Amino acid sequence: MSDLEIRDATLADLPAIVAMLADDPLGRTREDPSLPLDPAYVAAFEAIAANPDQRLLVAVEAGHVLGTLQLAFLPGISRRGGWRGQIEAVRVARDRRGEGLGAQMVAWAVEQCRARGCVAVQLTSDASRTEAHRFWEAQGFRPSHKGFKLELTC
Repeated sequence: MSDLEIRDATLADLPAIVAMLADDPLGRTREDPSLPLDPAYVAAFEAIAANPDQRLLVAVEAGHVLGTLQLAFLPGISRRGGWRGQIEAVRVARDRRGEGLGAQMVAWAVEQCRARGCVAVQLTSDASRTEAHRFWEAQGFRPSHKGFKLELTC
């Protein structure tokens, strides 16, 4: 992984990102990787790209997108006005899982949060993703809160 590059995603990376999001039991039910991509994915990409507090990142090796995550910087009043980093949608290509790529991406994201002066880095993980929970704990994260979600339909 010495040639691994972590960078901001481009529109050309979007099909690979959506394919990784769709490549798991939860993603299969909520994502559509078929081409051409649903225009909603492009609109979301453009909104993220336009916001300086949002980053959609890819891990690339030899021109191939191998991983992705979204990193958001959230201002807050609590913790003396401290900013938080929020990690979302971490995925690694199926054929590259277990090689430490996810850990490398997360370490990179945590360093970005430090550089921005964040007081904490947080994330949510679906309750059914027990393997992911072990991964997060191995990265030094601890289960400190209980999350709640209200699904909205348009």
